[in-house]
Amino acid sequence: MSDITFSAEKDLDKRSSGIDTHTDIDFQEAAQIIGRSAHYIRFFLWRYIAKFLLKLGSYVLPLALIPWPVKILTDHVILGNPIEEATGYPGYMMPLINALQGASVLEILFWLALIGIFLVITIGSYSTGYEDETEAGLAQGQDYATQVENKLHGGHSTAGGIYGIIEFKLSTRLVQSLNHTLRAEVFSRIGSLSMTQLEDQRIGDSIYRVMYDAPQINEIFYEITHTPVMALLLYVQAMLTVMDTYEDTPEIFWMTASIFPLWAIITSLFSRAVRRRGQAARAAGALTTSTIEEGMDNVLAVQSLGGNEKEKNRFTDDSAESFTRFRAVAFLWILVGGMGSFMNRLVAALFTVFVVTKVIDGEMTPGDLAALLVYMGYLRGPAMALGILWLRLQDNVAGMRRVFAMLDLAAEDDLGKTELPLVEQGVTMRGAGLVYPDGRRALQGVDLDARVGEIVAFVGPTGAGKTSLAYLIPRFHVVSEGEILIDGHNVNDLTLDSLRRQTTYVFQETQLFSDSILDNIRYGEPDAGRDEVERVARIAGVHDFINSLPDGYDTKLGTASSSKLSVGQKQRISIARGLLRHSRILILDEPTSALDPETEEYLVQALHEAARDRLVIIIAHRLSTIAQADKIVFLDDGRVVEQGSHEELLAMENGQYREFVSLQTQT
Repeated sequence: MSDITFSAEKDLDKRSSGIDTHTDIDFQEAAQIIGRSAHYIRFFLWRYIAKFLLKLGSYVLPLALIPWPVKILTDHVILGNPIEEATGYPGYMMPLINALQGASVLEILFWLALIGIFLVITIGSYSTGYEDETEAGLAQGQDYATQVENKLHGGHSTAGGIYGIIEFKLSTRLVQSLNHTLRAEVFSRIGSLSMTQLEDQRIGDSIYRVMYDAPQINEIFYEITHTPVMALLLYVQAMLTVMDTYEDTPEIFWMTASIFPLWAIITSLFSRAVRRRGQAARAAGALTTSTIEEGMDNVLAVQSLGGNEKEKNRFTDDSAESFTRFRAVAFLWILVGGMGSFMNRLVAALFTVFVVTKVIDGEMTPGDLAALLVYMGYLRGPAMALGILWLRLQDNVAGMRRVFAMLDLAAEDDLGKTELPLVEQGVTMRGAGLVYPDGRRALQGVDLDARVGEIVAFVGPTGAGKTSLAYLIPRFHVVSEGEILIDGHNVNDLTLDSLRRQTTYVFQETQLFSDSILDNIRYGEPDAGRDEVERVARIAGVHDFINSLPDGYDTKLGTASSSKLSVGQKQRISIARGLLRHSRILILDEPTSALDPETEEYLVQALHEAARDRLVIIIAHRLSTIAQADKIVFLDDGRVVEQGSHEELLAMENGQYREFVSLQTQT
């Protein structure tokens, strides 16, 4: 693959997620990914062993039982040879041969029919394809996303009948449990990422990893042990049976054994290309998902700015790229399949010619030909499965690498071990500074005291560092220098759970869930009673509106009736949720930006009531909100330049807050 193509794949990974900055996976990393995937067996050990034994039986039982009735039917029913002259049967079939001694052709046919019916009911019938196997699946396309449902929910058994149904049910349950476990682990890791990491991670890419990459563990989970052990056992069983029965024809063994090195050569030629193209195809699919997510998230801006055509073209390009990348993967497998099919057919032709020659020469019977054609499949199949195993895993490796890359992102550090007691005093900052991972400085030399019982307003021009400063308190960001103290405890020494249990942050962007308004408000306090919910809804000025809805507090958000909620109504529901939570520090980011003056005045007065036993921090631009704060902290360029009450700051000649107020009050 050219360097230009590699660069394009690398760019896809960067655009899709912000992680996974290379697509080339070497042999060592591929082996590590396979080994790491295999570790999930420990969660389902007994079910995994049961599935292994059932799968082994679905191969061993037909292999041991099906070929010989076919030989009996051919030699002693169709050709009419006396059963007493039967030769070329393994030892475990001799009791049946002896029992049929003296039987007529019709009697032999009758008993063979009964045996056949029994085998069909219990283990199904022999098949060269999948039509007689027990499996379940959905109609699917040819890209990764549309194939994933079968990986998640499909069950399979090589056998049919009662045996196949039992194995199928176990297989389905095991596959679903495995995928649920891994998906839940990835989802949990996403939720544990720090604010900085979440800001860098594209939502569409995260969805793709959880939904479409994680199920790639299925084949690794099964194949890493099932195929090598199963193939070897089957091959040895078939080989020993054939060599015992036809000990004068070792050529049968060598012809089928040659398939393994031939497939191994193909694997060595294509494994790296399959990994790289699979990784690129997944990155392109994730990019398409991200484009959909961004387009839907910003649909109002797109429509208002006349960007529909631009977004359509962007999606068209990304979608076309996704399918192009997948076609490259499909072409590789077509090429591999064509080469393998040619080799298989060549070996099968040589095998058939060899056995037919023996039949013509009288060294074997036509029944031997029928039996050996069955055994040919059992000898050829395991040799091919072992030879192609490594190659089959490479596409799965490409998907699992993306999953493990997400799991390997460092979770938000729980730096402390001290439980924060009930906050009584407040927050103190001394020389606090913040530098982002990319080197940008957001805050420097911040000194601040904010006490329980106060409303403290963070004020300043856009980009001054107000939100960054507020993020330091619940440790969404960790200070680069200086310290943040709550009741004298350094926030870095506190456990995250105890810190955030007493800190509620109401973000500027309204974040509501597809649930009832009642459950949205009490999301942080699920045991809160309806009276408490209605009380905080009144404080937030949204109670009357909720009652005007047909279902009141039971209205489901995300339905047609709730889609007409205004930004201000959604914001007030979010504020009510923050007020309900029993935390001693409440941080509100632009809580009045979408409120009318009357509602704003009511809310600010209610916040004074709430601040009697809390520290309330407000990030705001509107003077009507700021002026009623007990303390105003004015920031500019990441520094606290002025602190004090509204009156104190206005009294400062040439003060920046005074100029800020002047700009807002100019007519």
